[in-house]
Amino acid sequence: MTVSPELDARFRAAAAAAGLVDVRFDLVPSPVGELFVAATARGLCRISYTPAGQEEALARQFGVRVLRLPLDEVRRELDEYFEGRRRSFELPLDLRVAAFPAEVLAELGRVPYGQLATYGQLAAAVGRPRAARAVGTVMNRNPLPIVLPCHRVVGANGSLTGYAGGLPVKRALLELEGVLLPG
Repeated sequence: MTVSPELDARFRAAAAAAGLVDVRFDLVPSPVGELFVAATARGLCRISYTPAGQEEALARQFGVRVLRLPLDEVRRELDEYFEGRRRSFELPLDLRVAAFPAEVLAELGRVPYGQLATYGQLAAAVGRPRAARAVGTVMNRNPLPIVLPCHRVVGANGSLTGYAGGLPVKRALLELEGVLLPG
C-alpha cells in the first residue's frame, strides 16, 4: 500500500498534535552540509553533521516515539545564522547531560558571536582551571553544535583543534562570523 505525501504529512501532524511523539527530527540543508536536527517538547535536543544512527540514539535517550516532522523555527534560526542575520539563538534547549557538561555547555553558550575562547578559559570559567582536557571532551560530545558554539573554542595557542563536523566546517563557521579571513 502506498500512502500519498499529503496523507503521510497529515498522519505525522496528527501524531504530533495528539502528543504521540517523543522526538521530532528533520534534515536541514546548510552551507556546511546537511544537518540532522531534533527537538522534544522541551526544546532543541540534537544537531548533528552525520544523520546515520541518530534516530536510534534519540530513541534511547528521549523515548522511542521518534518521527520526522518539520522543525520550522529551528530551520529559520539556522538559516538566519548562515545568512549572517543572526548572532545568537533563541531556541529553547533540552539538554540532558550530567552536571559538569551542563556547566561547561552553559558557559560555552556565553561565548559571543565572532569571538574565541580556549578550552582552558572555559575550564577556569566553571571553576575547574586544570580541566581543559575534560572541557575538550564536553566539546567533542556537544549535542548542539552551532547553537552551543563549540566551533568558537580553540587550543591554548589559538590553533584550530578537533571539531565534530571536521576542521573545514569549523573554519567555515569562524569565517562566517568574521573571526578568520576566508582562505
